[in-house]
Amino acid sequence: MKTTEILIAGFGGQGILFSGKFLAYKGLLEDLQVSWLPSYGPEMRGGTANCNVILSDTPVGSPIIMNPGVLIAMNLPSLEKYVDSVLPGGQIYVDSSLIDVKVERGDVEVFYIPATQMAKEEGLSTLANMIIVGHLLENHPELTFDGVESVVEKLVPPKKAALKELNMKALSLGKNYKQ
Repeated sequence: MKTTEILIAGFGGQGILFSGKFLAYKGLLEDLQVSWLPSYGPEMRGGTANCNVILSDTPVGSPIIMNPGVLIAMNLPSLEKYVDSVLPGGQIYVDSSLIDVKVERGDVEVFYIPATQMAKEEGLSTLANMIIVGHLLENHPELTFDGVESVVEKLVPPKKAALKELNMKALSLGKNYKQ
């Protein structure tokens, strides 16, 4: 595996940090070198939030990502802020339920997933983030869907056991979504 740098961005309360933690923990279970750097505004829920995740088979020198290979944008301000920083040849995952503009760049691969709408329709209103993560794992050449159940098992605490099945459902919806 080469180094994969992922920037996840949106509003607090959208599960931005959990998505990053999920990807980082998945990397740990795959014996990769990992960095997870969360960042959020003082408002937390409703404020801005983003997360840098680096997955690599070599040591990670810095947790800061200037030009990600992957951007997950969960709201329009995040897309507008980071779209130009994605490396040419990179991937951008857009929650098209909340973002109604198209990416104008021709040098990146763009995935439009109506994650928030899908989550609401399936009774998973707080798991749009995991729908997009499922789509990322299915469509990124360096990542796989393998082992997601183990990651969910480790990250979802016992007192919230019901969320394990819901997270798996959200990941599968994203994996199987066709544009």
